[in-house]
Amino acid sequence: MSVFAHLVEQLADLLQPLFHAAAAAAAIVLITALVRLLVHPLSRAAARGRRAQAALQPRIAELRKKHAKDPQRLQKAVLELHAEEKVSPFSGLLPSLFQLPAFFLLYHLFSSSSIGGESNGLLAHELFAAPLGGRWADALTDGGVFGAAGLVYLGLFVLVAAVAAFNYRRTKVMMAKNPVQIATGEQERVPGLGAVNKLMPFMSFFTLVTVAVVPLAAALYVVTSTTWSAVERAALYR
Repeated sequence: MSVFAHLVEQLADLLQPLFHAAAAAAAIVLITALVRLLVHPLSRAAARGRRAQAALQPRIAELRKKHAKDPQRLQKAVLELHAEEKVSPFSGLLPSLFQLPAFFLLYHLFSSSSIGGESNGLLAHELFAAPLGGRWADALTDGGVFGAAGLVYLGLFVLVAAVAAFNYRRTKVMMAKNPVQIATGEQERVPGLGAVNKLMPFMSFFTLVTVAVVPLAAALYVVTSTTWSAVERAALYR
Protein backbone atom coordinates (compact mmCIF):
# COMPACT_ATOMS: atom_id res chain seq x y z
CA MET A 1 0.00 0.00 0.00
CA SER A 2 2.97 2.31 0.60
CA VAL A 3 3.97 1.92 -3.05
CA PHE A 4 0.47 2.79 -4.22
CA ALA A 5 0.36 5.81 -1.87
CA HIS A 6 3.68 7.01 -3.31
CA LEU A 7 2.27 6.65 -6.84
CA VAL A 8 -0.78 8.77 -5.98
CA GLU A 9 1.43 11.41 -4.35
CA GLN A 10 3.79 11.55 -7.34
CA LEU A 11 0.91 11.89 -9.81
CA ALA A 12 -0.67 14.58 -7.63
CA ASP A 13 2.60 16.52 -7.64
CA LEU A 14 2.77 16.30 -11.44
CA LEU A 15 -0.84 17.44 -11.84
CA GLN A 16 -0.66 20.18 -9.18
CA PRO A 17 0.13 23.02 -11.65
CA LEU A 18 -3.05 22.20 -13.57
CA PHE A 19 -5.47 21.19 -10.82
CA HIS A 20 -3.99 22.89 -7.74
CA ALA A 21 -5.77 21.70 -4.56
CA ALA A 22 -7.70 19.05 -6.51
CA ALA A 23 -4.51 17.46 -7.90
CA ALA A 24 -4.87 14.26 -5.81
CA ALA A 25 -8.46 13.84 -7.01
CA ALA A 26 -7.27 14.30 -10.60
CA ALA A 27 -4.56 11.69 -9.95
CA ILE A 28 -7.22 9.19 -8.85
CA VAL A 29 -9.24 9.84 -12.01
CA LEU A 30 -6.07 9.35 -14.09
CA ILE A 31 -5.24 6.09 -12.27
CA THR A 32 -8.79 4.88 -12.93
CA ALA A 33 -8.42 5.67 -16.64
CA LEU A 34 -5.10 3.79 -16.77
CA VAL A 35 -6.69 0.76 -15.07
CA ARG A 36 -9.56 0.81 -17.55
CA LEU A 37 -7.14 1.02 -20.47
CA LEU A 38 -5.34 -2.06 -19.15
CA VAL A 39 -8.65 -3.90 -18.75
CA HIS A 40 -9.99 -2.81 -22.15
CA PRO A 41 -8.74 -5.94 -24.00
CA LEU A 42 -10.80 -8.04 -21.57
CA SER A 43 -13.83 -5.83 -22.23
CA ARG A 44 -13.41 -6.36 -25.96
CA ALA A 45 -13.13 -10.11 -25.41
CA ALA A 46 -16.30 -10.02 -23.28
CA ALA A 47 -18.12 -8.21 -26.08
CA ARG A 48 -17.01 -10.87 -28.57
CA GLY A 49 -18.18 -13.52 -26.12
CA ARG A 50 -21.64 -11.99 -25.86
CA ARG A 51 -21.95 -11.82 -29.64
CA ALA A 52 -20.91 -15.46 -29.83
CA GLN A 53 -23.51 -16.36 -27.20
CA ALA A 54 -26.18 -14.59 -29.22
CA ALA A 55 -25.13 -16.52 -32.34
CA LEU A 56 -25.63 -19.82 -30.49
CA GLN A 57 -29.23 -19.14 -29.52
CA PRO A 58 -30.86 -20.90 -32.52
CA ARG A 59 -28.89 -24.07 -31.69
CA ILE A 60 -29.83 -23.77 -28.02
CA ALA A 61 -33.48 -23.45 -29.05
CA GLU A 62 -33.14 -26.73 -30.97
CA LEU A 63 -31.64 -28.41 -27.91
CA ARG A 64 -34.55 -27.19 -25.82
CA LYS A 65 -37.00 -28.84 -28.18
CA LYS A 66 -34.95 -32.03 -28.33
CA HIS A 67 -34.55 -32.37 -24.54
CA ALA A 68 -37.76 -30.67 -23.41
CA LYS A 69 -38.59 -33.53 -21.03
CA ASP A 70 -35.08 -33.96 -19.64
CA PRO A 71 -33.79 -30.74 -17.99
CA GLN A 72 -30.55 -32.36 -16.82
CA ARG A 73 -29.72 -33.62 -20.30
CA LEU A 74 -30.58 -30.20 -21.70
CA GLN A 75 -28.23 -28.46 -19.30
CA LYS A 76 -25.43 -30.89 -20.13
CA ALA A 77 -25.99 -30.44 -23.85
CA VAL A 78 -25.90 -26.65 -23.55
CA LEU A 79 -22.68 -26.82 -21.54
CA GLU A 80 -21.16 -29.14 -24.14
CA LEU A 81 -22.19 -26.76 -26.92
CA HIS A 82 -20.50 -23.82 -25.24
CA ALA A 83 -17.38 -25.87 -24.51
CA GLU A 84 -17.28 -26.94 -28.16
CA GLU A 85 -17.62 -23.35 -29.38
CA LYS A 86 -15.25 -22.05 -26.64
CA VAL A 87 -17.82 -19.56 -25.34
CA SER A 88 -17.78 -18.84 -21.61
CA PRO A 89 -20.78 -17.42 -19.70
CA PHE A 90 -18.35 -15.76 -17.28
CA SER A 91 -16.32 -13.75 -19.81
CA GLY A 92 -18.31 -10.62 -19.00
CA LEU A 93 -17.26 -10.80 -15.34
CA LEU A 94 -13.51 -10.64 -15.95
CA PRO A 95 -13.25 -6.86 -16.57
CA SER A 96 -15.01 -6.15 -13.25
CA LEU A 97 -12.92 -8.66 -11.32
CA PHE A 98 -9.63 -7.20 -12.58
CA GLN A 99 -10.67 -3.72 -11.42
CA LEU A 100 -11.37 -4.73 -7.83
CA PRO A 101 -7.75 -4.59 -6.56
CA ALA A 102 -7.39 -0.91 -7.49
CA PHE A 103 -10.71 -0.08 -5.83
CA PHE A 104 -9.80 -1.87 -2.60
CA LEU A 105 -6.35 -0.24 -2.55
CA LEU A 106 -7.94 3.20 -2.79
CA TYR A 107 -10.53 2.28 -0.18
CA HIS A 108 -7.93 1.17 2.36
CA LEU A 109 -5.49 3.92 1.43
CA PHE A 110 -8.01 6.65 2.22
CA SER A 111 -9.43 4.83 5.25
CA SER A 112 -6.09 4.45 7.06
CA SER A 113 -4.70 7.12 9.36
CA SER A 114 -1.15 5.82 8.86
CA ILE A 115 0.80 4.06 6.12
CA GLY A 116 4.04 2.23 6.76
CA GLY A 117 4.14 3.57 10.30
CA GLU A 118 3.87 7.20 9.18
CA SER A 119 0.95 9.61 9.11
CA ASN A 120 -1.16 9.30 5.97
CA GLY A 121 -0.62 12.61 4.22
CA LEU A 122 -3.12 11.76 1.49
CA LEU A 123 -5.97 12.38 3.93
CA ALA A 124 -5.16 16.08 3.80
CA HIS A 125 -6.10 16.26 0.11
CA GLU A 126 -9.54 17.50 -0.96
CA LEU A 127 -11.83 17.76 -3.95
CA PHE A 128 -12.94 21.35 -3.60
CA ALA A 129 -14.12 21.39 0.05
CA ALA A 130 -14.63 17.63 0.46
CA PRO A 131 -11.77 15.59 2.03
CA LEU A 132 -10.79 12.58 -0.10
CA GLY A 133 -10.83 10.44 3.03
CA GLY A 134 -14.29 11.61 4.07
CA ARG A 135 -17.68 10.09 3.39
CA TRP A 136 -21.11 11.45 2.54
CA ALA A 137 -22.17 11.13 6.19
CA ASP A 138 -19.28 13.42 7.13
CA ALA A 139 -20.41 15.97 4.55
CA LEU A 140 -23.97 15.88 5.91
CA THR A 141 -22.77 16.66 9.42
CA ASP A 142 -20.53 19.44 8.13
CA GLY A 143 -22.83 21.78 6.28
CA GLY A 144 -25.59 19.42 5.15
CA VAL A 145 -26.65 18.47 1.64
CA PHE A 146 -26.04 21.95 0.26
CA GLY A 147 -22.88 22.64 2.21
CA ALA A 148 -19.55 22.96 0.40
CA ALA A 149 -18.69 19.26 0.79
CA GLY A 150 -22.31 18.20 0.31
CA LEU A 151 -22.42 19.86 -3.10
CA VAL A 152 -19.44 17.77 -4.23
CA TYR A 153 -21.37 14.60 -3.41
CA LEU A 154 -24.52 16.02 -4.97
CA GLY A 155 -22.60 16.51 -8.22
CA LEU A 156 -21.34 12.91 -8.10
CA PHE A 157 -24.84 11.59 -7.40
CA VAL A 158 -26.25 13.51 -10.38
CA LEU A 159 -23.53 12.13 -12.66
CA VAL A 160 -24.03 8.55 -11.43
CA ALA A 161 -27.82 8.85 -11.79
CA ALA A 162 -27.43 10.10 -15.38
CA VAL A 163 -25.08 7.22 -16.27
CA ALA A 164 -27.38 4.71 -14.52
CA ALA A 165 -30.40 5.99 -16.46
CA PHE A 166 -28.44 5.68 -19.71
CA ASN A 167 -27.37 2.12 -18.84
CA TYR A 168 -30.91 1.20 -17.77
CA ARG A 169 -32.35 2.30 -21.10
CA ARG A 170 -29.63 0.51 -23.12
CA THR A 171 -29.97 -2.71 -21.12
CA LYS A 172 -33.76 -2.77 -21.54
CA VAL A 173 -33.40 -2.24 -25.28
CA MET A 174 -30.77 -4.99 -25.60
CA MET A 175 -32.87 -7.44 -23.57
CA ALA A 176 -35.94 -6.65 -25.67
CA LYS A 177 -33.96 -7.25 -28.86
CA ASN A 178 -32.58 -10.58 -27.64
CA PRO A 179 -35.19 -12.20 -25.36
CA VAL A 180 -34.18 -15.75 -26.34
CA GLN A 181 -30.67 -15.31 -24.99
CA ILE A 182 -31.92 -13.97 -21.67
CA ALA A 183 -34.68 -16.53 -21.31
CA THR A 184 -32.83 -19.66 -22.29
CA GLY A 185 -29.12 -19.82 -22.91
CA GLU A 186 -27.54 -18.13 -19.93
CA GLN A 187 -30.13 -19.33 -17.44
CA GLU A 188 -29.60 -22.92 -18.57
CA ARG A 189 -25.83 -22.64 -18.21
CA VAL A 190 -25.61 -20.84 -14.86
CA PRO A 191 -28.15 -21.61 -12.12
CA GLY A 192 -29.62 -18.43 -10.65
CA LEU A 193 -28.53 -16.23 -13.54
CA GLY A 194 -32.16 -15.69 -14.51
CA ALA A 195 -32.71 -13.64 -11.35
CA VAL A 196 -29.57 -11.64 -12.10
CA ASN A 197 -30.87 -10.90 -15.60
CA LYS A 198 -34.07 -9.48 -14.12
CA LEU A 199 -32.05 -7.18 -11.88
CA MET A 200 -29.52 -6.27 -14.57
CA PRO A 201 -31.25 -3.07 -15.80
CA PHE A 202 -31.12 -1.71 -12.23
CA MET A 203 -27.50 -2.64 -11.44
CA SER A 204 -26.07 0.77 -12.28
CA PHE A 205 -28.31 2.45 -9.71
CA PHE A 206 -26.61 0.44 -6.95
CA THR A 207 -23.53 2.57 -7.63
CA LEU A 208 -25.31 5.41 -5.82
CA VAL A 209 -25.13 3.38 -2.60
CA THR A 210 -21.44 2.68 -3.09
CA VAL A 211 -20.65 6.36 -3.65
CA ALA A 212 -22.52 7.25 -0.47
CA VAL A 213 -20.71 4.85 1.87
CA VAL A 214 -17.06 4.66 0.71
CA PRO A 215 -14.34 7.32 1.10
CA LEU A 216 -14.55 10.06 -1.51
CA ALA A 217 -11.34 8.84 -3.19
CA ALA A 218 -12.88 5.39 -3.75
CA ALA A 219 -16.13 7.04 -4.84
CA LEU A 220 -14.21 8.96 -7.52
CA TYR A 221 -12.80 5.67 -8.77
CA VAL A 222 -16.29 4.15 -8.92
CA VAL A 223 -17.84 7.16 -10.68
CA THR A 224 -15.04 7.40 -13.23
CA SER A 225 -15.06 3.66 -13.91
CA THR A 226 -18.86 3.55 -14.22
CA THR A 227 -18.86 6.44 -16.69
CA TRP A 228 -16.08 4.78 -18.67
CA SER A 229 -18.04 1.52 -18.75
CA ALA A 230 -21.14 3.25 -20.12
CA VAL A 231 -19.18 4.81 -22.99
CA GLU A 232 -17.19 1.64 -23.63
CA ARG A 233 -20.26 -0.60 -23.76
CA ALA A 234 -22.08 1.79 -26.06
CA ALA A 235 -19.14 1.51 -28.47
CA LEU A 236 -18.56 -2.25 -28.14
CA TYR A 237 -22.18 -3.44 -28.12
CA ARG A 238 -23.49 -1.43 -31.05
